Amino acid sequence: MAFFTYFDRDDVSFPKAAEFFRKASHEEREHAEKLAKYQNKRGGRVQYSDIKCPTKTEFSGLEDAMNTALSMEKAVNESLLKLHEIAVKNNDPALTDFIESQYLHEQEDAIKQFADYVTETDRVGSGLGQYLFDKITLKE
Repeated sequence: MAFFTYFDRDDVSFPKAAEFFRKASHEEREHAEKLAKYQNKRGGRVQYSDIKCPTKTEFSGLEDAMNTALSMEKAVNESLLKLHEIAVKNNDPALTDFIESQYLHEQEDAIKQFADYVTETDRVGSGLGQYLFDKITLKE
C-alpha cells in the first residue's frame, strides 16, 4: 500500500505505477486471507501479530521502488520456503502441496517480474525514461 500511495501523490504522479502497486497490494492481502482460510480448514487457529509499517515509504524513482519491491518479494519467498520446510519435516503432504501450488510458483513469477523491471528501469534512466516506463510497460 505504501508504494501505491507514494506513486499516487500529486508530486510524484506515476498513475500506472500507482495502479500496479495497488493491485499488487490487494493480491498480497488475498494471499494472506487464503492462508488463514486454509489454516482454519485444517483445524488450526490464526494467530495475529502487529503488522509493521514499511521501513521505506519514499523512493528516489521507479528503479528504487522496483528494487525495494524485489527485496520484499524475496523475503516473502524465504518465509514461504521455511514454511514449506516445516511441512516437509512434519510429513504434511497436503500443506506441502498447498504452499507449492498456491504460493511458490507464483512467487517465482513475481520475483522474475520485479527483477525484469529493475533492469528495465535502470536501462531507461530517470526523467522521460521513467515517464515512458510508467506509460508503456506498466499499462497492465
